[in-house]
Amino acid sequence: MSLFGKKDEIDRNLIQADAEAISSLFDKNMVINGTITFKGKARIDGIINGDITEGDHLILSETGKITGNVRTVSFNCYGTIEGDVQASSVIARKTCSIHGRIEAASLTVEPGAAIDGEIRAAAKDIGQSEERAQAPSSSSPAVTVDSDTP
Repeated sequence: MSLFGKKDEIDRNLIQADAEAISSLFDKNMVINGTITFKGKARIDGIINGDITEGDHLILSETGKITGNVRTVSFNCYGTIEGDVQASSVIARKTCSIHGRIEAASLTVEPGAAIDGEIRAAAKDIGQSEERAQAPSSSSPAVTVDSDTP
């Protein structure tokens, strides 16, 4: 159920993210300490101790853990994050645990996801560098929440 407008643009971003091949893979045996930036689509199966300051499409798998802040265009979370998230689109899957502030134009939360912190609806696209960011829209952000009840 969409609570705010701007859904078409967010749907296009999600379709693009799903169709794109993973260009970076952080294996479950990897532990990385430091700041990360990336382009394209990345999947984290291991542990990141540090911030992800810029990226396009990020998947944090069930085995993945981030201790730090995340700023990407889209964030698909199955794992655990202890830090703030800024993204145009955030999907909190049923296996995820997010401890920190979430700022997103679109937020989808599956039943079973654990979120402990503040949620803020962003008025513009975030997660993109200024030269790649689109002009702010006058429409409101979109938030989607799935539930077990009809």
